[in-house]
Amino acid sequence: MASHSGTSVHVYGGGIPILVQYMEQHAIFHLQSKDTSYVIHITKQGYPAHLYWGKKIRGVQLRRLLELKERCSFSPSTDLDQLELSLDTLPQEYPAYGNSDFRMPAFQVLLPNGTTVTDLRYESHRIIPGKPGLAGLPAVYTERDDEAETLELILKDEFSGLNVVLSYTAFSDYDAITRSARLVNNGKQTLQLQRAFSMSLDMPNDQFEMLQLSGAWTRERYMHKRKLQPGLQSIESRRGSSSHMQNPFVALLAEGATEDHGDVYGVSLVYSGNFTAGVEVDQFHTSRLFIGLNPFDFGWRLEPGEQFQTPEAVMVHSDQGLGGMSRSFHDLYRSRLIRGTFRDQTRPILINNWEATYFNFNADKIEAIARTGKELGIELFVLDDGWFGKRDGDTTSLGDWFVDRNKLPNGLEDLVSRVRQLDMQFGLWFEPEMISPDSELYRAHPDWCLHVEGHRRTQARHQLVLDLSRADVQEYIVKAVSDILSSAPITYVKWDMNRNMTEVGSDLLPAERQRETAHRYMLGLYQVLERITSAFPNILFESCSGGGGRFDPGMLYYMPQTWTSDNSDAVSRLKIQYGTSIVYPISTMGAHVSAVPNHQVGRMTPLETRGNIALSGNFGYELDLSIIREEEKEIVKAQLKLYKDIRHLVQFGDFYRLLSPFEGNDTAWMFVSKDKKEAFVVYASVLQEPNPPLNRFRLKGLDPERDYKLDGEEAIFGGDELLYAGLSTPQFSGDYASKVYHFRAV
Repeated sequence: MASHSGTSVHVYGGGIPILVQYMEQHAIFHLQSKDTSYVIHITKQGYPAHLYWGKKIRGVQLRRLLELKERCSFSPSTDLDQLELSLDTLPQEYPAYGNSDFRMPAFQVLLPNGTTVTDLRYESHRIIPGKPGLAGLPAVYTERDDEAETLELILKDEFSGLNVVLSYTAFSDYDAITRSARLVNNGKQTLQLQRAFSMSLDMPNDQFEMLQLSGAWTRERYMHKRKLQPGLQSIESRRGSSSHMQNPFVALLAEGATEDHGDVYGVSLVYSGNFTAGVEVDQFHTSRLFIGLNPFDFGWRLEPGEQFQTPEAVMVHSDQGLGGMSRSFHDLYRSRLIRGTFRDQTRPILINNWEATYFNFNADKIEAIARTGKELGIELFVLDDGWFGKRDGDTTSLGDWFVDRNKLPNGLEDLVSRVRQLDMQFGLWFEPEMISPDSELYRAHPDWCLHVEGHRRTQARHQLVLDLSRADVQEYIVKAVSDILSSAPITYVKWDMNRNMTEVGSDLLPAERQRETAHRYMLGLYQVLERITSAFPNILFESCSGGGGRFDPGMLYYMPQTWTSDNSDAVSRLKIQYGTSIVYPISTMGAHVSAVPNHQVGRMTPLETRGNIALSGNFGYELDLSIIREEEKEIVKAQLKLYKDIRHLVQFGDFYRLLSPFEGNDTAWMFVSKDKKEAFVVYASVLQEPNPPLNRFRLKGLDPERDYKLDGEEAIFGGDELLYAGLSTPQFSGDYASKVYHFRAV
């Protein structure tokens, strides 16, 4: 490892690439990922200034990128010998408030004297091969030191003794820069953190649209764009989770940027709790982009010698539009965020009994559904809610993780054995973070839930939230879940979380630390997940929070897939899955075929279309296959055969969006293998119109020099023809129609 303070020497052996250049003469750091440059300058006063983030540049005259101009007295000069330098106009890397920058600060610390004024200056830096982990937090990782290089800028506030370590990692094979901050109290008195973002940077203009992914339960991650305006535009969650309503991601689209062309700057937070993200446009039309922990109701006591680590922000620039940005996020998250046995494996096709039976089932009914599923070609049966305690409805038993002998008189082991004898895998639903007031656990430990004395304990879905900031609660969850998973050959777990947090307080924290509860909860959850998933490496874990209420990179670090939405209606899923794909790999999305009328929206959608949309994810079924008609079973058999043929493409190929459901009646997307020898296309049309016009749609990502054969047809298509002339838009009869195309190079 090389450690530097005012030096540009790299002492690396073994062919480790230099991804972070330090140009000592000009005090400039130039980070270069695969096709991206990120440039920082340390001013002579010691302030880290942001110079550039975008398409990779050689960096011949980087110092020219910083332009300063003296403004009126309302932007105070920081240095009387350099009047054009004002923190109110300097493009900064981690700005403070109170010492002449009036814009949104990246951090704020309450000092013992009651003020919040700090003045961070550059003290030293280190350049490290590889990428260190973040203590107690999920983060993008490397498997070898030659994959990345990390810059640590050490900044110091002389008055308080606060040090801030800004970490930047550049990757040799991915177009991404990761950022985080570590705040260290090297002083002699207690400090109180009030704000600690993961990243902040100042863009030189405001000619952008801001893209966010927003929605609600059963309509998550819809795309919303707005042109930047003077002032603050932001998103946030105060719900104790990343939430259905907002996702911890924003992107800036430069003027004229489209799906395939133009500059796009995306930032994604590897965190599952309260967050904020957004942009502030100032009076000079510069844009401050930020993301991190939500300062609302947040506080953290930092005793002398202690440190606080922020979550990681992942930054992706693309000069190939939104599609290029998405594929960069997909490649990085699929390979260097997701971990474990299933990272590089295709996922099994499952049948889940929830919408087939809800709480009303017994072992014979479950076996009947599983048997039919096996006959049709399904590989995994998942037993959902209702198998434990006295769980005949949603009013009781969460926390009582022992088998309900009324439903399963011979125990879970017997049911698992019956399913396994069908040559099927067995999976199980849990909701370990919750507790029912009507439960043995609550009667024994009423203090174990989040609560504030003197106030009601607000219930949602008749349940409360366990206080995972407590070590005893963590231990209980680890033991209770582990005991069940050790009792039978279970190969899949669906980990659910069906409410947000209220009365966020902990019995074990003193008054001055109560505002730490929400973040301590997340740290406790991550510790629980780390212990359980490490102890059971051969179990495939899927996260869920009423569907997509916690679809974020933090959860994906522990569980490689997420139930995308509780809404399984195929038409609704067009927007949900399309929006989710802006950031998240298709291999992370659970997508299932359910019954009609759909249980969420009541829509009657053809089985073919329900299957065609669900094929674009980790495929499965949420209906009672034992009672469907024979002709429907033949359709299901065909869907299963097709998915087994193309799931390597869906889960690990490059994803291209062709037609947006947010812009018209038709939706199309496609998957292309990395070697461009195979492609799978999905086209869907919501409502039909009489006497429609003839039209064509173009494919993407193919090799123009190759020829391709369409499965089921003898015709040969040139890759260039498919890319530039396209295919005829299918003509449908009836609403909610769809068609799929499977191409192979010849």
